[in-house]
Amino acid sequence: MSDDRGRSESINIINALRRGTVPASGLSRLAVGIEVEEGVISRQLGYVADGGGDLKFIKGDYGAGKTFLLARAIELAQQEGFATAHVVVSSETPFSRLRSVYQRICANLKTRDEEAAFKPVIDSFLYAIEERVLEIRGNEISDDELREETVRSIERSLAELAEGSSAFAAAVRAYYEANADEDYALAQAALGWLAGEPNVGRPFRAKAGVRGTIDETVALAFLADLVAVIRGAGYVGLVIALDEAETTQALTKASREKAYNNLRQLIDLLDRGELAHCYLLFTGTPSLFEGAKGIRSVPPLADRIGTVGDDGFRNPLQPQLALARFDAQKLEQVALRVMDIYAEAHGEVDRERVSHRFIRAQIRQLTGRFGGRVDVIPRLFLREFVDVLDKAALYPEYDPWTAYRFDPKETDMPLTDEEEAVMVVEW
Repeated sequence: MSDDRGRSESINIINALRRGTVPASGLSRLAVGIEVEEGVISRQLGYVADGGGDLKFIKGDYGAGKTFLLARAIELAQQEGFATAHVVVSSETPFSRLRSVYQRICANLKTRDEEAAFKPVIDSFLYAIEERVLEIRGNEISDDELREETVRSIERSLAELAEGSSAFAAAVRAYYEANADEDYALAQAALGWLAGEPNVGRPFRAKAGVRGTIDETVALAFLADLVAVIRGAGYVGLVIALDEAETTQALTKASREKAYNNLRQLIDLLDRGELAHCYLLFTGTPSLFEGAKGIRSVPPLADRIGTVGDDGFRNPLQPQLALARFDAQKLEQVALRVMDIYAEAHGEVDRERVSHRFIRAQIRQLTGRFGGRVDVIPRLFLREFVDVLDKAALYPEYDPWTAYRFDPKETDMPLTDEEEAVMVVEW
């Protein structure tokens, strides 16, 4: 990494920590104590890149670092040439409505170089087909011949890559032809329909020869088609991160059972090799796996992703990867790394004023306001810690030992439900 790029990444990390969010890149520089988990995920990514399909359930209490590990997995995947999509499971995007999940996957599709990657991926897929046609037919081919041969190749490529539905191929063909005709409104409608948008107009459907919209019955088939297009665009596969899956428990019984059945279907597709080059990551609290309304309420699903038993030796290779709670020692290590990152971003830190001893005192002060729970404070602590580093850099007279105190009433950073639940109120 060049000095300029490294400094830019460091600034981005510090900016994200000031906002209380997970940085978009450089997570390996903050990662502490997840070497085993990273190794397991990396091996699975390698298997998926070679043509397999796999999944992992990341289980942990609030504060165990599920979201951070998920973000790190996405970063690793993009570095290995995967397209990725991060979807938060919620009442608006429940796993009982696969169409909604598919739509969010398309809306949140990213690559290492593109933040909104759905259109660039489709374009790259079509460009690769045109290039193959030109390579075979030569540059003397006429524009009309190139267009006709490319249209045939679109359908042939999708059929070969994914046994895809004819509707998906027809919509991709319509998108290509609309762009060739400079009918950009129709091209945008085609993209919307492919991405699962529900209100695409009749002119597109008539032009493409498709009916209605993507619904529950074809959402998984369209997901396989999307993976095929991603592969055809030059990426090694698709990683889908489904966060906060424990919210499924709040659905009605009928919707909950449908959600768990959809999950079982996905696992079976992977096991049968029908969703090759696709890796699914789920996060959930222990209640998702062990609660009365959780996965164990559906024995066929519990059998597929259950753990063998706990004999004191954790096995991260099982479908469930259980995370331990974050502790004070790990938080200290992260703070020391943040100081190094801050120094690269903004200049050397005064390590006499902001000493290792002060870091420990700051952690004790924060945990004291949250019932001694280190695991719920990392994001708050890091935001507060960067504020201390800023003030030490700005003001030579600033002494964190006398100036720093944490008062949740004075912070404008909203607390999470977990933070609110354990916060100690001082009267």
